[in-house]
Amino acid sequence: MLVSVVFLLLLRYLAIVLVWILMVGLLVVGGYGIWHCYSEYYHFSTSKLKFGDLSFNTNISVYLQVKETWLAFLIILCVWESILILVLSCLRKRLSVAVALMEESSRVVGYLMSTLLYPLFTFVLLVVCVAYWGMTSLYLVTSGAPLYRVVSLSDPSVDKCSLINGSESCKPQTFNSSAYPYCPSVRCIFFKYDDAGLFQQNLVYLQVFNVFAFLWCVNFVIALGQCTLAGTFASYYWAFSKPAEISPFALSQCFIRTLQYHVGSLAFGALLLTCFQLVRLVLEYLDHKTRGSQSACGRFLLNCLRCCFWCLEYFLKILNRNAYIMIAIYGESFCVSAKNAYSLLMRNIGRVVLLDRVTDMLLFFGKLLVVASVGMLAFFFFSGQIRLPGDTFQAQMLNYYWVPILTVMAGAYLIAQGFFSVYSMCIDTLFLCFLEDLERNDGTMQKPYYMSRNLMRILRKPKPNRSEKERVYC
Repeated sequence: MLVSVVFLLLLRYLAIVLVWILMVGLLVVGGYGIWHCYSEYYHFSTSKLKFGDLSFNTNISVYLQVKETWLAFLIILCVWESILILVLSCLRKRLSVAVALMEESSRVVGYLMSTLLYPLFTFVLLVVCVAYWGMTSLYLVTSGAPLYRVVSLSDPSVDKCSLINGSESCKPQTFNSSAYPYCPSVRCIFFKYDDAGLFQQNLVYLQVFNVFAFLWCVNFVIALGQCTLAGTFASYYWAFSKPAEISPFALSQCFIRTLQYHVGSLAFGALLLTCFQLVRLVLEYLDHKTRGSQSACGRFLLNCLRCCFWCLEYFLKILNRNAYIMIAIYGESFCVSAKNAYSLLMRNIGRVVLLDRVTDMLLFFGKLLVVASVGMLAFFFFSGQIRLPGDTFQAQMLNYYWVPILTVMAGAYLIAQGFFSVYSMCIDTLFLCFLEDLERNDGTMQKPYYMSRNLMRILRKPKPNRSEKERVYC
């Protein structure tokens, strides 16, 4: 947790350095790949073996001995390297905006440190949802009356115990084993729950509805967290005097406001996402049940449906996320907010793609850095190379010290995921606010920008001074 917080706070000062290290690193890796592919192609240039001479082989190293393989790799890497250089050359200004937004996001998270604790609240709510789903599933499964059968616990070939075939019903309260003197090992044991009632006959539909309700609750909890954080970060952006106008209880105020005004919109957005997720679960279930009896055409169609619904679900998650931000800013309904967010992003698609890719890569490498740092410390500790003062832990007692190391790394990843999700939500919120600010205002005294001085320097426009300004809150 401490490593994640330190990394997020350092992004305020090192964002530009980390981004350019990442970009230069990609160029260096691509350049090395081009050189390596050319070396291998030159090495196999005298070989008479061609790609068409090979039959299908599961050993990949066989294909690496053909010069056409390395030529294909060389062409792909050259095209990729050229595209990357072209993008960096043409989009330097937009890249500077992305870096400035990342620095500003780190500054906002530093002012609103309570937002880093909100994922713990979301985790608790998700645990409650999982527990409720599990208890409801168990209640549905055990809803019928228990049925008991008379069985023999010994070998049926012994004495006359073979006469007891397990078809006779019994009740444990009134069962008397003396009624079967020829088989001393007879018992009345549980057989199954009764499934003859109307409630039990529709048990499958009730379980499907329980899964649907579970997915809906989980998506609603996630939507509640996203809208609350978006409102908190938006209240920072739309404050003209930062951070003087920021309330010390901004997070709790936005949480209460979200519950008071936006529950219906969040529930509707969560419902749309749940419908697509339920269809995907049904397709996965059909694929699992018919895997051995499907024709090639049927399997192809099913895989196409799975791919399409996965893409639709991914698109809907992005749309919902941006719609919740617009809901937190303007307080409008879900459909109106989703339409406005989509239109705003499409009008700035170049900035959207660049910021999204740069942010995703930087946060991914940040997670790797956090997990690797924690894993390294765990390795030195559990291997006995680091000893704490007064520590009674003995590394020699561990048979496999990789098990606790992997457990610690998994926990570190989950914690880093929670912290970095807050930072990612902050970037998305400030980005939408930034785009909205550019379209609503022009930097004049009548319509001043609400962006910070750091973002103002990117646009190279001075920030006007006014005594009374209009303020927009979440």
